[in-house]
Amino acid sequence: MLNYKVQNGMPIGFGAILQPNGVNFSIYSKDAEEVNLVLFESENAKEPSAVIKLDPVKNKTGNVWHIFIEGLKPGALYLYKVDGPYNPPQGLRFNKNKYLFDPYAKAFTSGSVFKAYNKLHKQGFAKNVGGEIFDLSDFPKCVVIDDNFDWEGDRPLNYPLEKSVIYETHVKGFTASKTSGLDEQLAGTYKGFSQKIEYLKKLGITAVEFLPMFEFDENENGNINPKTGEQLVNYWGYSTIGFFAPKTSYSSDKTPGGAVREFKQLVKELHKAGIEVILDVVYNHTAEGNEHGYTFEFRGLQNDVYYSLPQNDKNYYMNFSGCGNSVNCNHPVASQMILDSLRYWVVNMHVDGFRFDLASILTRMSNGSVIPAEWPSITSAINADPVLANTKIIAEPWDCAGLYQLGGFPAGENSRWSEWNGRFRDDIRRFNRGDENVATAAATRIAGSSDCYNHSGKKPMASINFITAHDGFTLNDLVSYNYKHNDENGEQNRDGSDDNISYNHGFEGECTNPKIENIRKKTIKNFFVHLMTAQGVPMILGGDEMRRTQNGNNNAYCQDNEISWFNWDLAVKNQGLVRFTSKLIELRKNHPVFRRTSFFTETSNEQNVPEISWYDPFGKVPDWSKTGRFLAYKLDGQNQDNDFYVATNLDLYDMTITLPALAGEKKWYRVADTSFDSPEDILEIGQEELLPAQRRYVLVSGSSVVLMSK
Repeated sequence: MLNYKVQNGMPIGFGAILQPNGVNFSIYSKDAEEVNLVLFESENAKEPSAVIKLDPVKNKTGNVWHIFIEGLKPGALYLYKVDGPYNPPQGLRFNKNKYLFDPYAKAFTSGSVFKAYNKLHKQGFAKNVGGEIFDLSDFPKCVVIDDNFDWEGDRPLNYPLEKSVIYETHVKGFTASKTSGLDEQLAGTYKGFSQKIEYLKKLGITAVEFLPMFEFDENENGNINPKTGEQLVNYWGYSTIGFFAPKTSYSSDKTPGGAVREFKQLVKELHKAGIEVILDVVYNHTAEGNEHGYTFEFRGLQNDVYYSLPQNDKNYYMNFSGCGNSVNCNHPVASQMILDSLRYWVVNMHVDGFRFDLASILTRMSNGSVIPAEWPSITSAINADPVLANTKIIAEPWDCAGLYQLGGFPAGENSRWSEWNGRFRDDIRRFNRGDENVATAAATRIAGSSDCYNHSGKKPMASINFITAHDGFTLNDLVSYNYKHNDENGEQNRDGSDDNISYNHGFEGECTNPKIENIRKKTIKNFFVHLMTAQGVPMILGGDEMRRTQNGNNNAYCQDNEISWFNWDLAVKNQGLVRFTSKLIELRKNHPVFRRTSFFTETSNEQNVPEISWYDPFGKVPDWSKTGRFLAYKLDGQNQDNDFYVATNLDLYDMTITLPALAGEKKWYRVADTSFDSPEDILEIGQEELLPAQRRYVLVSGSSVVLMSK
């Protein structure tokens, strides 16, 4: 054992805080009777270099244990061991044999806690027993981090939300495939992602929304791929272990703490390209699972504070996440941890925003009841936090226990929360599939979903509009499959949604029939037209613009392979669609008429022209009780922008439609028509085509048109 010179330390600032002459360690535990700081010389060490017992008189202030170790430097490795009452019926699960992570650890080494425990299980030991028995060389260690980094003046970009175009993607999957053209050591890493930024810049997106990259252990999935016999993983990462630590395995720099530096460099490079960074964050549950799960940190530190437990029997866990436990988000200690984590990623990592997974759990009390909107909660604290004032905060406004809060998360005109709009997804899918009697619902979504947001004082920007996301079919698969094909997930195709609102257009899966392929291409382009011309904030699932496919798998959470990874050959094969998407994004950016900051009103301009007008195929006001598969509207530029006419014909037959008249000398020009092949499907700026017949247009079956006045 090495000798370390210690001081009492300070309780302010949880985690391992680097000081000029050492490191201050601070951790919360209300009922612990003994706390030991365990130090290691290397990440593969089989035993500690030192075990330092904290004195409850000198090293404890209130419920915070703390100690200062002189001479300790960045890269130092540590864990904790904590002893106290083991009384599950009272919610206490201390175990002196367990090695525990620091909840505030800023980095982890590359070991696998699940592999370490699995070795233990194979020897006949139960999950909830032991800690020192397994091989410590497999077990991850927490890393002391030096936060110094040359940001070169970088700051979060803070784009107005209404100007945002979000691109949801996976850090690893974006470049993991051999088709990325990257060296093997860079493929699937933060640094590898940096090599593809130019593609995103040309596409025109303003923000990348990364699937979870807080530290998690992909080895927790015990299922086997029945096709290959290989063990499946947790690829998506919705199972957080470290709320302050970027995932180590996504870094090409494998040295302790290398992931922190490499992630910061990625953020800096994205900002240089004008692209914001939004993180998908999971504060609603942890990887520790239910009463049969593992003890990594919170359970062994203060189980009854960090988790929501049934009041009548605290042996068990409230489970609003569907993953075994729910974080007790509105307990002051848990709330502080969440706020500290968010502030860290904004201040230290320069992140621009967050998308909160199953965010409705954040509005629940310890007993599971919903906190009234006017009461203080973690959601209101995030909303009002001065450090997060310019940060984008996006809720997935539901949870797995049926709490659906779309349009009211939380309510009030001072709410900065925006929300994933699941109704936009469903209504636009139904309309483009050709369902009857859904045009009215689709029109409401295109106009900004005022029915969801206006009543609570929110603006159109509160609606994050999307057609597809990581959870479900890709856009290519949405038009290619009627049914999910999750056979390789090891769950007998029982996982994933059965309600995909998809249509294969006559053939299940990949198809060489040119007629079917033509319909699919048009439909994909229709989806993009509706997404990019709708009021609200558009979000694209990464790869949809190049027709990325998951072969009909609508729940690829466990597929860390070619099923989920980007096939960059598709960007060449479908370069016309990539161009179409990019030009639509450019159109949206150039015209504020698509980016309103208030809902449409009955108010007209000086010429008594409404802000938005709806039409039937004959140029008349639609009879909304009889609308079929046609939808058309005109956006009036109100003397500040061009006028636009957007129409979609999903009837079986081509239509000769009547166009609305324009004021003065204005004329209609064709911007886009999804029935045309590239590059005629969308024209370059300034090269829009003057229509020879200003009052008539032949709109091909299954296609959309975008016209602009000049």
